[in-house]
Amino acid sequence: MGETDKIMIIKPYGDRENDGAVQMSFTLPVKASPEAREAAVQLVQKMGFERALVATMEAIDPNFTFFVVYGSTTHTIDFSSIVVPKLENPLMNFDEVNEFIKTKIGRKLVFVGGCIGYDAHTVGIDAIFNPKGVAHDWGFERYPWLSAHNLRAQVSCEEFVKKVVDLKADAVLVSRIVTQGDEHVGEFKKLIDKLKETPEAQPHLMKICGGPRVTHREALSWGYDAGFGPGTKPSEVASFIVHQLVKRNVR
Repeated sequence: MGETDKIMIIKPYGDRENDGAVQMSFTLPVKASPEAREAAVQLVQKMGFERALVATMEAIDPNFTFFVVYGSTTHTIDFSSIVVPKLENPLMNFDEVNEFIKTKIGRKLVFVGGCIGYDAHTVGIDAIFNPKGVAHDWGFERYPWLSAHNLRAQVSCEEFVKKVVDLKADAVLVSRIVTQGDEHVGEFKKLIDKLKETPEAQPHLMKICGGPRVTHREALSWGYDAGFGPGTKPSEVASFIVHQLVKRNVR
């Protein structure tokens, strides 16, 4: 058994290794009181925590109380057994992506993006598409070998699909910030269903989704090729897409 194959049992770290210390916060729908404090302690005990300590109990409404609680978990994780699907392609910078497209594909690629449904938050999708980009990483509209179309906010799935067809898009990138009640999941799946019903879309079309509650694992389960979360840079998304398009023999 190699060094990397060893079983690695871990617990949270607070003051010392394996003390299991965790800080958590939550709200209970009761008035602040000694009984409410005890309810918070019993709740975290049922979660598997020992030595529960209520650090903060504050009324946020006559009938709602906010808590910050410390406790030591009794649970452990075998870190060596964890398998997470992740993007394996090489990461390239702005110049490398453009050179890759030029030499491997030989034409401008068409990317279409925006926020679906009634979501009006465009910070994430703008960071990917706007020429300024984010964190000194240029956005798609600055790439000479990309034809980038940012549809911005509140775009219906039907509008998205129409643009994908009209522009002969190579990749569609959709964002969703509003997530209450998992509304983002329904919207993401709806777009996939619409694309499946649209034979005019490019057969190699790359489907990418993003947002604060998007993981790559979940995106794959919804039918997307990849999912990107907060802090993603344009070059990271571009690197993945262009490598995948080359694998699909796009010209």
